[in-house]
Amino acid sequence: MNIQHVQAIAFDLDGTLVDSIPDLAASANAMRIEMGMSELPLKTVQSYVGDGIGVLVHRTLTSNRHGQADTTLWELAFPIFARHYAANIANATRPYPETEAGLQLLKTLGIPLAVITNKSEILAVKLLKDLNLDHYFSLIVGGDTLPERKPHPEPLRYAAEVLGVSTQNMLMVGDSENDILAAKAAACPSVGVTFGYGDMITLSQNPTTRPDWLIGKLPEIYEHLHAQRVQTKQDEA
Repeated sequence: MNIQHVQAIAFDLDGTLVDSIPDLAASANAMRIEMGMSELPLKTVQSYVGDGIGVLVHRTLTSNRHGQADTTLWELAFPIFARHYAANIANATRPYPETEAGLQLLKTLGIPLAVITNKSEILAVKLLKDLNLDHYFSLIVGGDTLPERKPHPEPLRYAAEVLGVSTQNMLMVGDSENDILAAKAAACPSVGVTFGYGDMITLSQNPTTRPDWLIGKLPEIYEHLHAQRVQTKQDEA
């Protein structure tokens, strides 16, 4: 993949930069217990993540990825989840092993980095601050920052505009179908991580959800960018 013209990089948050499932599952189960329900397995909650906390509450209340809880029940449960999660957002959530190394390397290239997540903006900012990752990013776009969220291309177009680059020159790095669909719709080159919550290998089998590039660790992005820049300088010499 030729990524020598990349001028900015946007990252998904949950399942790409950080493993947040332990705290999301704990809050989902705290909510269910308070609502008189039994706990769900961690893997079940993991399968519900990716479309924002409002949708996650619907799914965990109904134990169904496509479930829609009764409005009254949801309105009772959502504040319980939100309160518990805000207070415990970084108890067990941690960056993936090579997240910070990859971000540090990419910052040396002098290109802006952004986060584009379906998590609410206030929670995304809090999580990144609590994990001391916020200083790497020039922009954080949450699921409620704009009228639309991923897989809609609007958050990516907005990020590119704020960062002063074309979408064609902004990489979108993520672990889910939403990330790849948003990238394709915005004409951004896409990078799929194989260590996140989405099954990127399976997604790669379908042209609609196939990323331009698969990686197993974030530093691979730097390695490719750096190598191509060195080659370009040599070619120009």
